Amino acid sequence: MKLLEGKVVLVTGAARGIGKSIAIACANAGAAVAFTDIARDDNFVALENELKSIGVKAMGFVSNAADLNSSSQTVDEVVAEFERIDVLVNNAGITRDTLLMRMTEEQWDLVINVNLKSVFNLTKAVQKTMLKQRSGSIINMSSVVGVSGNAGQANYSASKAGIIGFTKSMARELGPRNIRCNAIAPGFIETEMTKAIPEEARKEWAEKIPLKRAGQPEDVANLVIFLGSDMSSYISGQVINVCGAMLT
Repeated sequence: MKLLEGKVVLVTGAARGIGKSIAIACANAGAAVAFTDIARDDNFVALENELKSIGVKAMGFVSNAADLNSSSQTVDEVVAEFERIDVLVNNAGITRDTLLMRMTEEQWDLVINVNLKSVFNLTKAVQKTMLKQRSGSIINMSSVVGVSGNAGQANYSASKAGIIGFTKSMARELGPRNIRCNAIAPGFIETEMTKAIPEEARKEWAEKIPLKRAGQPEDVANLVIFLGSDMSSYISGQVINVCGAMLT
């Protein structure tokens, strides 16, 4: 039996990057997959088609994770279509990196809203369904910079650190109803965004990682499968780094 057989997974911000790998991995693990992104573009349609080709029920939903009303409406639509939600992966996120002296209020607010408020929005929206089910796994995408901080990323680091605090609080709050909540903190993962960095800089970063390489989106997706499955039924309130020992 596949690890997520019979489960319904909702992944936010999934049209590309780590979110896309998570959605595909969940489908390959037997889950029905609902995913969201901000626009129905070519990437959105391609992912929806790829998921369906795996042979599972799959559907994309255009949704703004940073908006509570949009998030609530989307969750209602997912439940109406799939009848339940077993796993929520809060993956939506952006960066607006710059030194604090140059950072605008708009850059601060945008990153906090998309990265952190979205986690509040979706978790609040999905908890009603999970409370009725008396089961669920919520997986929040943090970052190693939410643990360690990073110059030039005050907004991003703050949003990802906030996710860690939120995760630990929800694990305590929802645990009595058999709902688990964990956070994943990826390190240097090769995505479309990091591939835009000059190759020499990427090699330099990789050399500082004890495993001497960048991670792949699948490395994060594999952990999502485990945390979403019944194999992790006694794991909650944890922050798990996927960073090649960049942080120890």
